[in-house]
Amino acid sequence: MGCMLSTLNDSREKRRRSRNVGEIVVFVPGLRTPKAMDFSGQLGDGLSRSLVERLSALRTRIVVMAGEEGLVPAKSRRVATRHGGSAMADLQQALEDYLPVLLGLAQNAHQLQHKLQFVWINQEDDTEETAMSNCWYEVLSVLHLMAMLSLLQANLLLLPKTPADGYQSTVSEESRRASIDVFLKAAGYLDFAIQHVLPQFPPELRKDLPLDLAEGVLRALCLQALSQGVDIQLGMAIDSVKATTAVKRRLACEMVTYWHQAQQTITNFPLANEWGEKHKLFVTWKYIESKVAAYYYHSLILEEGNSERSHAMAATALQAADEFLRESKKACEAFNEAPPLSRNPPVWGTIKYLLEKFPKDASSKVKEKQDPYSHERIMQMAPALPEFALSLKPDEYRFPPVDPSWNNELQGSNLPSTR
Repeated sequence: MGCMLSTLNDSREKRRRSRNVGEIVVFVPGLRTPKAMDFSGQLGDGLSRSLVERLSALRTRIVVMAGEEGLVPAKSRRVATRHGGSAMADLQQALEDYLPVLLGLAQNAHQLQHKLQFVWINQEDDTEETAMSNCWYEVLSVLHLMAMLSLLQANLLLLPKTPADGYQSTVSEESRRASIDVFLKAAGYLDFAIQHVLPQFPPELRKDLPLDLAEGVLRALCLQALSQGVDIQLGMAIDSVKATTAVKRRLACEMVTYWHQAQQTITNFPLANEWGEKHKLFVTWKYIESKVAAYYYHSLILEEGNSERSHAMAATALQAADEFLRESKKACEAFNEAPPLSRNPPVWGTIKYLLEKFPKDASSKVKEKQDPYSHERIMQMAPALPEFALSLKPDEYRFPPVDPSWNNELQGSNLPSTR
């Protein structure tokens, strides 16, 4: 069962005071971090001394490293940039080292759970921190942090870098391909948490989880990772001479679907603090931006038709894309101006291509047919986007095997094995 304790105090203001988190390509809603705990004092003689010391050492390592990284992505980004990403990689490795030992505790030491109190500092929930006497809460928190670190890694990969020749900043194809793998890994952690860890909580305890770990928020982050993965695929298709317009439209429409699902999911949660509000604004911005590409490529397909009606629909679709481009700029500004402050890196990828195409295409095609319609009228007249099956799926993550040290623990104690 377990118990829950949440605190709300003055440190919340310090934790979320407005600050500048720098350039953002991939939004990460802060980093939930663990607070120190005394395994030995809380467990007593419930486990062998060697196992208690190992649990304590592994978790303390995470507490220290997460504290050094800071509670916000900005600090992690600066540290990782200076040292080639090693800080985040080390923290990710520490979490992976801790998880097999923690799983043994979650699966084999149910009677000891009430003695332990795991405390994590929240970011999107309005409570300062949440403590639970439940090992699955610790497992869920670890998986969430692993996913957030993956999203931070993707952000680093997608920040444009100035080449040695001094020309325009860009993101290499190698970094873009690597980012897709990282997005799918992050989505895999989150999807696994939803499908296999949340069900471990009894209903009365599950409702006490912080909003950071609520199913809808986890699902929205999972969909965000998939959406941004498709965005990278679309950008690479735009750069490829082999990719057809139909392929580009399909990717753009898939991206709209992913972002629409993310927006529908996250709007149901009262994310009222700085990180929560910024999270909602990011999803809204990217949902609008995805429609720019979808309607643009839909207009190109319609333009290939032979009928006057098809050409008229193409012009209307291009009008809609132009309107969404205007809206996306406003949504982008709203996101960046919301605390904690952020800014866009140099434009690249899909949106860079569209910004370059629109002055030419919008003036040549839209203005031929353009009547002084209002925004609402344009949206009403816009042709429906085609729907496609979603092709990008989360990686299939599985728990690592329980650490072998639990074999000796189970043999030498009265703890029941659940395997």
